[in-house]
Amino acid sequence: MKIIGHRGARGLAPENTIASLLKALEHNVDEIEFDVRVTKDGVVILLHDPHLTDAAGNRLRVTDYTYKQLLEHKADLPEFEAAMRAINRKVPVYVEVKPRVDLRPIVKIIKKLLKDGWTTSDILLGSKSQATLKALHQELPEIQKIVIERWSIIKARWRARQVDTKRLSMNHHVLWWGLIASAKRGGWELYPYTLNDVDKVKRWQKHGLIGTITDFPDRFEK
Repeated sequence: MKIIGHRGARGLAPENTIASLLKALEHNVDEIEFDVRVTKDGVVILLHDPHLTDAAGNRLRVTDYTYKQLLEHKADLPEFEAAMRAINRKVPVYVEVKPRVDLRPIVKIIKKLLKDGWTTSDILLGSKSQATLKALHQELPEIQKIVIERWSIIKARWRARQVDTKRLSMNHHVLWWGLIASAKRGGWELYPYTLNDVDKVKRWQKHGLIGTITDFPDRFEK
């Protein structure tokens, strides 16, 4: 069973921070997932939402502020490259690229990492946006893509064929054991998000589930 730390280890440390990434490593995850966006000045950062909400409740649209300005509101907001260096190839990194972001600085950093000794198996690129995923596939065809799909296995498979991948990530609420078994027979690698229920994972594992994305990797520690 492959265990993937969600936004690092979101249930154990502040999500999408260096501390969360390191916490995931402490609990022996097989992969680490996090989200990336791009600031007004082209800095790639780890952040899930299009707005950064600070401790005072202020909401700042990421594309309207520089990285330096955002740091004034969230001191532990990491840059993408710094996060990758912190993980340092200990496990593969599953990068969820948010829709409608500027892909150029993301691609630039990944190409730099590949020149610095990272391999294509160290990085996975996923997105809920098919336009984003196809653009990434055009720029970085050698890196495996992950189709992130909320509702439809049929749409997920259609999207996957367009970017030459067998790996799917789907909302666990729409999955059931029969669908998991069918996906397994079809050669698809299906990973539910975000599934923290150990008992459910064990039940689904019997029907072919090969991994899960979780906020609490400590619950699944081998």
